[in-house]
Amino acid sequence: MKQLIINADDFGLHPLINKGIIEGHRRGMITSTSLMPSAPAFAEAVQLAKETPSLGVGIHLTLVGGVKPVCRSGINSLLNSEGVFTEDYTVFIKKWYTDSIKKAEVEKELRAQIEKVLAAGIVPTHIDSHQHMHVLPGIAGLVIRLCGEYGISKIRMPGEGMLWSGGFKAGLGRKIGRDGLSFCTMLAKAKAKRAGLIYPQHFFGMLAGGNLNAALVANILQNLPEGTSEIMTHPGSNNILLAQKFKWGYHWHDELNAFLDAANKKTVQEHEIKLINFGGL
Repeated sequence: MKQLIINADDFGLHPLINKGIIEGHRRGMITSTSLMPSAPAFAEAVQLAKETPSLGVGIHLTLVGGVKPVCRSGINSLLNSEGVFTEDYTVFIKKWYTDSIKKAEVEKELRAQIEKVLAAGIVPTHIDSHQHMHVLPGIAGLVIRLCGEYGISKIRMPGEGMLWSGGFKAGLGRKIGRDGLSFCTMLAKAKAKRAGLIYPQHFFGMLAGGNLNAALVANILQNLPEGTSEIMTHPGSNNILLAQKFKWGYHWHDELNAFLDAANKKTVQEHEIKLINFGGL
């Protein structure tokens, strides 16, 4: 049996991202999303989620990405000189492993993020994180413990197969980053399993993150393994305007179109792939 979660990240980061995610669910194959508690369009995303109960909504824990924290004080080690999270995960990792970031402050902020989502009336289907910081050694155990405390039983494990390319021609740096993340995920999986957390067996969308299109998604669907898989995606409704705001080189509208594509919908039917969200695990 093949089950598939198609999860759209960054819900709440920007109105055009919110719009793309909702369109991808209502007209396409997106089944799940991850809500950023500290993002500027959080309130709009919450309202859209409540208007769209068939969309699974998880919590996109955030420690990087240039956005403001939920906590108003007491987390200075997590912030840059502008009072926001550092933009780049490599800067965060360097600070984390040189003890420049206080673990107690990480826990304080992550608790506040989870509690903000719960207070908004969202029942989260799962936990994941911006730039996958939740599987970083030293943070993974904390996140898993918080899942237990807040009754969240599902979690993303972003370990993409190290031999998988799916037709995407990635540079060496992206391959090294993907493989490093997959190694961290392997370590985190052992902790999650011991804690009784549930996660999909297979993960796709890391190597080609921000660059998925209809053809690359078709390659995933046509080669989908038995069991439960997750495809991570970053849809949005306007590439030009989003690219002016975020300098990531993403192709938001192409990713949206990949899951609206009629041929890909047909492949799901022909291969008897069951579309679910994390709540269906």
